[in-house]
Amino acid sequence: MYDIAFGYLGVALGAGMVLIAAGFGIAKLASAALEGAARQPEAAGSLQTMMIIPAAMIEGAALFALVIFFLAGGALNTSVTSQGGAQAESHASASH
Repeated sequence: MYDIAFGYLGVALGAGMVLIAAGFGIAKLASAALEGAARQPEAAGSLQTMMIIPAAMIEGAALFALVIFFLAGGALNTSVTSQGGAQAESHASASH
């Protein structure tokens, strides 16, 4: 029973860490682009264009990780129902 609880805890912590890391990555990227635009205002348009692609890649990686975590949570849900059914059957057969 505790292994399933720790599984859910791991999924939640993993998803949280991925989202925090993605937030830090996008923040660092935006900070560097704004600093570059402040130093050379005429390059702001090209900096914005160059910033969009890595930001999309960071968000895509975070979304992919969240999908993996949701699939892991779904797999845990499947194991909970299958274990519950097996325990219920063993209790029912033991009482008869």
